[in-house]
Amino acid sequence: MPAIAKEKIKPIIPFSVDGEEDLRLALQKHKGPFLFLKKDGELFAYALLNHQLLEKLKKGNFSKETLLRHAKPLDGISRLDDHISITSLFQIIGEPFALVRSEDGRPSGYIQREDMLAELFKQENESAHFLKILLASIPMGIFVLNREKRIIHCNEAGLRMIKLPHEAVLNAPGKSIFSHDHIAKAFETGKTYLNHLEFANGVGVLADYSPIQNFAGEVEGLIIVVQDLPMVEEMALEIEYIKDLNKDLNAILSTIYDEILVVNAKGELLRYGENIIEDFWQVDVKTLIGKNILDFEDQGLFTPSVIRLVMEKRKKVSVVQETRTGRKILAVGNPVFNEKGALDRIIIASRDITETTRLKTELKEMKEISARYKKELDQFKNKDRFLKKMIYCSPKMEKIMHQVKKIAEFSSTVLLSGESGVGKEVIAQAIHQFGKRSEKPFLKLNCGAIPETLLESELFGYVKGAFTGAEKNGKEGYFKQADGGILFLDEIGELPVHLQVKLLRVLQEQEVIPIGSTTPIKIDVQIIAATNQNLAKMVEEGRFREDLYYRLNVIPIRIPPLRERPEDISLLAFHFLQQLNEKYGRKFYLTPDAINVLECYPWPGNVRELQNIIERLVVTADHAAIDGGFVSQFLTFGSERKKMKPVVTRIMPLQEAMESVEEQLILLAMNQYKTTTKAAKALGISQSSVSRKYQKILNKKNRKTEDAVFK
Repeated sequence: MPAIAKEKIKPIIPFSVDGEEDLRLALQKHKGPFLFLKKDGELFAYALLNHQLLEKLKKGNFSKETLLRHAKPLDGISRLDDHISITSLFQIIGEPFALVRSEDGRPSGYIQREDMLAELFKQENESAHFLKILLASIPMGIFVLNREKRIIHCNEAGLRMIKLPHEAVLNAPGKSIFSHDHIAKAFETGKTYLNHLEFANGVGVLADYSPIQNFAGEVEGLIIVVQDLPMVEEMALEIEYIKDLNKDLNAILSTIYDEILVVNAKGELLRYGENIIEDFWQVDVKTLIGKNILDFEDQGLFTPSVIRLVMEKRKKVSVVQETRTGRKILAVGNPVFNEKGALDRIIIASRDITETTRLKTELKEMKEISARYKKELDQFKNKDRFLKKMIYCSPKMEKIMHQVKKIAEFSSTVLLSGESGVGKEVIAQAIHQFGKRSEKPFLKLNCGAIPETLLESELFGYVKGAFTGAEKNGKEGYFKQADGGILFLDEIGELPVHLQVKLLRVLQEQEVIPIGSTTPIKIDVQIIAATNQNLAKMVEEGRFREDLYYRLNVIPIRIPPLRERPEDISLLAFHFLQQLNEKYGRKFYLTPDAINVLECYPWPGNVRELQNIIERLVVTADHAAIDGGFVSQFLTFGSERKKMKPVVTRIMPLQEAMESVEEQLILLAMNQYKTTTKAAKALGISQSSVSRKYQKILNKKNRKTEDAVFK
């Protein structure tokens, strides 16, 4: 490197830190902005002396110890010689001064940065050439003025903007091209003046005036940075566009209900929305800008951190965070990647779901309560619908239903007996509806309606490959399907003997073995059996197993035939008639004499026969009123009527019994002969007696009918 002019090199006047030399004396000797420190006879550090520091030192407010703490070592300060590199050049420019060493390597002086730059501009060497290339690469115009306010350097971009050649600008006074006032103010005040519109050579440019100062605060030169107006306009438009985008972004963030945070790849907060979750951060969010959000997880403010999870998984993550105060926050983290695929930003949307979670829990509880109430209501409805099917008023049926409600509380085996059509299945359903198994299955199997070869597989089921033609996955039997509920075995007397043994095992062990298997399956089934046969007689004849009979006959219930409870006939008849009227949209009704005829009939087919007769009457009737004569056409009394004796269903006073028999005889005579005269002749009494008694009977029947309807 060429030698530096000697007048630019300033001598080093060291200050001894371990001697008795006075600090004030050293400052008087040292006129430059640097104070060099010497220890044990060698220079080892320097201190930068700006105007304020000099004032403090002169007043004695700055001790030697404090000065040593602010001193910088001399190591690394470049030596000015011919072998200086480009990197060293930058080190020289970056430092406030360059140290000049003598031939023996000892520091002999220093040169300030401004003087070094000026020398580099003047000299044509590698370093100066590189500096000029560096300035030429700057797209904005650069003009450098020295102390004499002359232009000592400029770049090509600046020359193109003012449309002047290099020779017309170099060494020219700055005021010949730029504003004399701004140049003078910058030198006088040391302040920077920005964005001033200048007209040079008829061209408008935007100029910034930036003074070059040394550490003593003195202005050594001036840099003028210029931009042409088209570029400025383009930049202004771009800035305005960015401002609009920023305004839109802020508007969007302010309208979003969630708390929005934008963090960088390190987890540092860059931006946040207006809606901040109250009492979550416990500090003003403004103070968190630039801070790492991950630190708050380490402090236990919340857990887990959605930012950490997004960094680990590199995909969208949703978590529920819980704070110290017990609040629950739903946080959703979305990663944003740059064009190279690296994580650039993380957008976190958070929402306080504490109240939502509480409401959700309450809603769940309310749904459970509602479901329970609905279940109970359905049970009541089912029972109510079933009770509407239970039509009776006779003392015998009252006694049976009272017994049914007691039995329903237990799981004992029940044996129902009675003639065909008396309603054994209805009683079985009543036990199911009134009992604890009402929510479980109720299955019915007629033992006499299924072939013997299939009955076993239907009852007990079978496993895969049990026999030819079996389903490939096997089949569950009725016992397994009814687990927890009730299995109603109708016509139990028809059950084959070999199946009676297996049924006995089910009743005793509460387990079944499917066909083709040896593994028993535990079940919990209540058995209700029904028969219209005399099982006790069948046991005596050897057609029914005695042990099974006693195992079934735990709770025996005999359902009386309809002829033994004539009080229920009229109620059942009205019930069946009402069902048919609703089904077909008709208005049929039974006259009192029709009810009387129905009550006098023995009903060998019981309730089933009564229901069929009522339907037959409705289908064939020509008038809405169904009278006794019309009913008699469908009832075959035959020889039974001649043999039929007065029906007495309970112990009663003799007079009451006589009145009952008299009533039946008069009604029968009137139904058969139609007139009171013929009826009186058949009964052997006077016509007036028949007329009076018959009218009394009709009035009584009318009242009874009205009471039944209202009931």
